[in-house]
Parts: sequence; structure tokens; C-alpha cells
Amino acid sequence: MVRTQIYLTDQQRFELSLLSKSKGKKQSELIREAIDQLIEQASRERREVVLRNTAGIWKNRLDIPDFEVTRSGWDRG
Repeated sequence: MVRTQIYLTDQQRFELSLLSKSKGKKQSELIREAIDQLIEQASRERREVVLRNTAGIWKNRLDIPDFEVTRSGWDRG
């Protein structure tokens, strides 16, 4: 782990102290958990944006074969 210094407001420090005592965890552990949640949320949002931006990008392409025609050649019948 890498040691990092942060500044908290008095209210943040007070609430973090209460959480720490009630959950039986160190304040640093709670901060790491909160950062992990923030990173996961941001990662999820980035994936959703990429998926939205790429949805349908091939729909008007004429340079790729028709999947239905290609697939029908594979059918056993």
C-alpha cells in the first residue's frame, strides 16, 4: 500500500469517526472501501457509455456480408 495524506472537513472527520466506532473498522479501511466503491461506480458508468456509443455502429455498413444469408448456409436441413 501507498501512504496518502488527505484533508477532511471537521464534519467528515466526525462522521467517519462515528462510522469507524460503530462498524469496528479503522478509518483508513472505511476510506479505502469508499474509494473502491467510487472506482467501481465510475468504471460501470464508463462501460455503459462505451456500450451506448458503440450500439448500432455497424447497422448501415454495406461492406460486410449479411449474417442471415451466411448463417442460412450453415443450417442443416
